[in-house]
Order: sequence, then C-alpha cells, then structure tokens
Amino acid sequence: MSVIINTNTSSAFTSRTLGESTSGLQKSLARLSSGSKLISPSDDAAGAAVSMRFDAQTNRIDAANHNVGNAISFNQTQDGFMNKVGKALDRMSELATLAQDETKTDSDRALYDKEFQTLDSYIVDIATKDFNGVSLFNGTGLNVTTDSDANKFASTGVDLAGHASYTALNSAAVGTTSGASTALSAVKTAIDKLANDKASVGSNIARLEHTSSQLSVLKDNIGAANSRIKDVDVAEESTNYAKQNILVQSGTAMLAQANSLPQSALRLLG
Repeated sequence: MSVIINTNTSSAFTSRTLGESTSGLQKSLARLSSGSKLISPSDDAAGAAVSMRFDAQTNRIDAANHNVGNAISFNQTQDGFMNKVGKALDRMSELATLAQDETKTDSDRALYDKEFQTLDSYIVDIATKDFNGVSLFNGTGLNVTTDSDANKFASTGVDLAGHASYTALNSAAVGTTSGASTALSAVKTAIDKLANDKASVGSNIARLEHTSSQLSVLKDNIGAANSRIKDVDVAEESTNYAKQNILVQSGTAMLAQANSLPQSALRLLG
C-alpha cells in the first residue's frame, strides 16, 4: 500500500459522501418541518407541475361552489316570497267567491273589493323585490357557474311583474257579481301559473344542491390525489431522517480518520 501525502483519496471520497449525506439530511429536515415532499422542483418536476394545476383547480371549485350557494339562496328567497303570493292569491280567490253571494249587496262587495285590491297591490310590490340588487321576479333566470371550467346552468326565471297571468289581476275587481266571476277566473289562472313557477324554482334548487354536493366530492378527490403528490409521509421520512443522521455522524468521524492517515508518513521520515 502506497503512503501518499499530496493526494488523500480516502479523505476526498469520505468528504464527498459526507456532503451527500448532509444534503440528504437537510432535505429530510425540510420535508418534515414543512410537511411537503416538494422542497424544490428537482424533487419531482412533473409532480410539482401537476400539483400546481390541482391547487388552481381546487380554488376554482371553491369559487364555483360559492356561486352555486348564492344561487341556491337566490332561489330560496324567490320561493319564500312566492309562498306569500300564494297565500294572497288564496285569499283573493276566497273574496271573489264571497262576492258572488246573491245575499250580499254591492256595498258589501265594495268592502270585499277593498281587501282584494290591497292584496293585488301586495303582489305587485313583491314583483319589485331583488336579491343583492338582482331582480327576483323579472323573468330572467341565472346562468350559474357549475364547475372549475366555468360551465353554466341556466335556471328558470319567474316573471311576476310582466306575465299576463299575474298582470290580469291588476284590472280585476269584485265590486259586482259579474266582476267577481271574472276576477275569480283571473285568480285561478294566476294560482295555476304560480304553482308552475314554484315547481320550476324547486327544480332549480334541487339541481343546484346536487351540483354543490358534486363539487364537494370532486374537491375531496382532487385533494386526495394532490396529497399523494406533495404531502410527506412522516413515518417514511422519519426513517430516512434517522438514516441520513447516522450517515452524517459516521461520515464526520471517518473524515477525521481519513485526514489523519497522511500523518503516518511522518513516522517514516522520523
């Protein structure tokens, strides 16, 4: 075996392996402290790209679900007002029927008509209501974002303000028996139209609730896939940390031994 002073190959090899072990230990510490496997793009270049897209998609799903939730609230508000309209129409139909009682005088019918007109004004007022500045009853449905690609669901609108089934009530009166008969027909038509509109609003709510549930499931699945790419397995990484820590400690000790080998040449010279 040659005794060499200028080139300590053992020290060079030990120093290189110690550097690799130290780098591995530092990376393991960073993963454990951050909880992420992707400390640098070089750890998994393709995985980092996929994870970034998953993160962006998850944020878009959250935004879409927020939009869907607001649309559900919009339709629920519509339904609440329509319940009140239904009660008003029920009473108006009752008044129109009472006004056709031949034992009543026109003075009696005038009292019925006063309530009838008040209820009609109430319905006209509800037709002007809005939700955060968006009209509830102008007949325009919402185009609701339903996924991360901004696809839309066109909900059905309700037109309390302009549909003939409702506006016909504005000219109805129950001050006479003949007028009461005509008014009753108009109210019954409005009730039929309201029932149809309530069914449409109910179907809007059901559709949007299913969409919200679907978005939640999709977010969970994408989150799980993203976790497998970027989240560190603590048990596995702890084992790797222990290994790298032992290698660093043993490498440090061996480097000290390798650096002392050339000193044996002094004994030959002494």
